[in-house]
Amino acid sequence: MYFTGIVRDKQGRKMSKSLGNSPDPLELIDKYGADGVRMGMMLSAPAGNDILFDDVLCEQGRNFNNKIWNAFRLIKGWTVDDNIQASEAAKLAVHWFESKQNEVAAEVADLFSKYRLSEALMAVYKLFWDEFSSWYLEMIKPAYGQGIDRATYDATLGFLDNLLHLLHPFMPFITEELWQQMHERNKAEGESLMVSALRMDTSVDTTFVAQFEVVKEVISSIRSIRLQKNIAQKEALDLQVLGSNSVAEFNAVIQKMCNLSSIEVVANKAEGASSFMVGTTEYAVPLENMIDVDAEIERMEAELKHKEGFLQGVLKKLSNEKFVNNAPAAVLEMERKKQADAESIISSLKESIAALKKA
Repeated sequence: MYFTGIVRDKQGRKMSKSLGNSPDPLELIDKYGADGVRMGMMLSAPAGNDILFDDVLCEQGRNFNNKIWNAFRLIKGWTVDDNIQASEAAKLAVHWFESKQNEVAAEVADLFSKYRLSEALMAVYKLFWDEFSSWYLEMIKPAYGQGIDRATYDATLGFLDNLLHLLHPFMPFITEELWQQMHERNKAEGESLMVSALRMDTSVDTTFVAQFEVVKEVISSIRSIRLQKNIAQKEALDLQVLGSNSVAEFNAVIQKMCNLSSIEVVANKAEGASSFMVGTTEYAVPLENMIDVDAEIERMEAELKHKEGFLQGVLKKLSNEKFVNNAPAAVLEMERKKQADAESIISSLKESIAALKKA
């Protein structure tokens, strides 16, 4: 048997007619969609605890529906070119995501066995939003006006099929609709995602997946430099690796995702280069005459002031015992992620300002 706790509002009060704090489910569905409301309910219902319901989680569910739909439209909008072969970056991306989805699928199966349904949903949510949409699709996306190779496209449709299977228990309507549109289905025979078996490999290349986490940090750091220095994506950059490059086999992915003209192992970084650390390895991006130093210092100091103010607001919220005790786990996780992101940016800004003032 599976017991749920009391349904409470975002202030921690029990929902009741006398308080008038019980939302009308039909109104919620009109506003956020049935799948959005289902997702909001699941995210607010951790096993063994009271259900702390908040409309913002239904809004998150609606946004996720849009994300799923947009990813589907992007993939189905690509033109397959049978005359081209998969790029090195695409091959690496396919190998990585295959292992990543298998890893998460095993985690979800374990969570289901323990009735930790909200955690299972969050695991699939992150897999689709972060790993599939933000990373995988960006790595394989063909250049504007160009086609995609057959092998990568077929692998991507297979991944999307698996993701729809994993999401179906939580979001049955959009997943069924998209699954029916992926290929021609025999509706007369009752072909449906609801009764379609999930067939996934169980092998996970754990070393490869772990290495890819390092690659993601490198890519994110280079992108942060672009953002901080206001350098357009179309401007090609160089990357220097001090000592040795532990993720050299992923160079094709890093170059594509960051628009790099070269990745070079050096003993000393270029003067005036913007550097960052990933683990124990230092990386540097030579900037040469790409920025106005005085203007850049002024811009970064203004951004630093803004980020410090933002961080104080987040810390104030997290130091509020009532908020921490009553907020759903998903909301707390988002706030803590905001804190970590802000602290990382502040640290990076301070280092960059100091380096520019020395130059």
